[in-house]
Amino acid sequence: MAEKKSKRDSIGMRMESCHTNNGFVQNEDILEKDLDPGSPADCPQHSIVGMAGPEEPDLTNIQPYAGMPKEVLFQFSSQARYRVPREVLFWLTVASMLALTAATIAIIAISPKCLDWWQAGPMYQIYPRSFKDSNKDGNGDLKGIQDKLDYIKNLNIKTVWITSFYKSSLKDFRHGVEDFREIDPIFGTMKDFEDLLAAIHDKGLKLIMDFIPNHTSDKHAWFQLSRNRTGKYTDYYIWHNCSHVNGITTPPNNWLSVYGNSSWHFDEVRNQCYFHQFTKEQPDLNFRNSDVQEEIKEIIQFWLEKGVDGFSFEAVKFLLEAKHLRDEAQVNKTQIPDTVTQYSELYHDLTTTQVGMHDIVRSFRQTMDQHSTEPGRYRFMGTEAYGDSIDNTMIYYGLSFIQEADFPFNDYLTRLDSPSGNSVFETITSWMEHMPEGKWPNWMTGGPDRARLISRLGKEYVNAMNMLVLTLPGTPITYYGEEIGMGDILATNLNESYDVTTLLSKSPMQWDNSSNAGFSEGSHSWLPTGSDYGTVNVDVQQTQPGSALTFYQELSLLRANELLLSRGWFCYLSTDSHFVVYTREMDGIDRVFLVVLNFGESSQLNLKDMISNIPSKVSIRLSTNSTNTGREVDTSAVTADKGEGLILEYSATGLLHHQPGSRDRCFVSSRACYSSALNILYRSC
Repeated sequence: MAEKKSKRDSIGMRMESCHTNNGFVQNEDILEKDLDPGSPADCPQHSIVGMAGPEEPDLTNIQPYAGMPKEVLFQFSSQARYRVPREVLFWLTVASMLALTAATIAIIAISPKCLDWWQAGPMYQIYPRSFKDSNKDGNGDLKGIQDKLDYIKNLNIKTVWITSFYKSSLKDFRHGVEDFREIDPIFGTMKDFEDLLAAIHDKGLKLIMDFIPNHTSDKHAWFQLSRNRTGKYTDYYIWHNCSHVNGITTPPNNWLSVYGNSSWHFDEVRNQCYFHQFTKEQPDLNFRNSDVQEEIKEIIQFWLEKGVDGFSFEAVKFLLEAKHLRDEAQVNKTQIPDTVTQYSELYHDLTTTQVGMHDIVRSFRQTMDQHSTEPGRYRFMGTEAYGDSIDNTMIYYGLSFIQEADFPFNDYLTRLDSPSGNSVFETITSWMEHMPEGKWPNWMTGGPDRARLISRLGKEYVNAMNMLVLTLPGTPITYYGEEIGMGDILATNLNESYDVTTLLSKSPMQWDNSSNAGFSEGSHSWLPTGSDYGTVNVDVQQTQPGSALTFYQELSLLRANELLLSRGWFCYLSTDSHFVVYTREMDGIDRVFLVVLNFGESSQLNLKDMISNIPSKVSIRLSTNSTNTGREVDTSAVTADKGEGLILEYSATGLLHHQPGSRDRCFVSSRACYSSALNILYRSC
């Protein structure tokens, strides 16, 4: 009862004073001035202000105050001076968001595809046994490569390509792999590889490595299990019955090894012949066996999980052979069959590029795509199919709706054995004209299994050939030493059991003029160094104006900084036995680069006969002869010395690829236009 009475007294007191608790503190000044809590006449008005009622409050003399009740706030907010700015700001915000969304969609819609890392700059191919020795045993190793990453970075290289360093025998330059998951001890340890990979990534570079899926070493565990018919490994290789009497083997057919003689070898353990497309120590895997394909897939995943950025898949055209054992056709049908022992004496329609081979290669691509989902972690795939026709080579790009290799490696320039403008021109245009639309080209002038550039063409053409590959559209690939003009060594005092002719281009990198050319601090190197290492070395050329090395650095830097060279159109002009001439141009840029390369004796060229709107005078942006860089030349009489290359620069209002008569001579892989006003690229040219 006392509690109820207390409540009634409390309510009564509140009503008496006309105060209600609305959950806020009122402005005391206003209450004292305008409201008398003790006045009965004022109580109803105050009740209306504090509580919702049937009549609107009179707000004429009331100003907004902190902590006002929502009923009062609503009254003020509905006034025009508050409502209009609020609505204006709201619709401005909506309009801005819509404009920003529309602009974003428009930019995405018109923007060309960005170049990926394997398109953005040169690749640098290293034969690891010959690059740098870190432990004084005369053999290059992984630590040696890591020690020289700053040098590679200074060449403006984007990708390091290391050839095979798996655990393997010395047969066929380590292509007979004994264990795909191990580093050969001659190169170091797995820890050395992981350190190298981390260092490469720290430098902002990428790493690709060789992968040889076609065969293994005969010392591989799989082969040892297969020759003993153990479980699933029984059919991991290609076995067939054959006659072996008194030490003489009669093979199942006339198929030949790449290195000559029969591609069948009798195994006394299994009492059958196994098939090998290369040396007898390299038995071919049976890729018609799904277990073999799964093993290779797991090996690819192993290295991708290590962080490798891509692979060069070697010898992929040999992955499958015909199921039947019919003989391959002879090139010379009149030749006595028993005398056919050389690989070139047969057509290899049954042992290369079989139906289903590209499906296997595409499965490699699919495996790599599973590890390419993270931004910036696309995994590159290149294929090596040297010796194929140009049409067969282009198939490795894939189909319009099925991705295969990012590109097959283009070794056609490495086959040039004499300088000629016509031969260089035909090599370039053959690739560009056959390449599927929208695909990306690549160019190389040397490699481990080719004679070096100087030894094929002469030292006069080193800078011109480097200018060629670094100004053509696509990815340039430099074999170590080509940037300083290294040549093949002489075939003397070679203490290795290899084919001597394939060793000559694998000599140690020439770093300086000290013992072993700075390649090794040991007492010897696995191969002798070039006899010219005293002058042809990195140390000398780094400080020598006009050297091959400084020119390469200037050229690669120009390529990195100029959209004309990295993304522009390529238009070739008329050529002859001396000159190769082409332009690099881009919509939205009023400058043109005109490249002139002389592969003959000193000659004069009239550029006005080739380009109607070319100015009478143009400047030399870069020349293989450093004294000519920056000069102006008369376009009606441009003189170029033997082996000289010029990059001429001029302003043009009409670009060649827009002219009807030139369209068939112009190519672009990744179309883009430049807006100087917005400083952006777009594709709706």
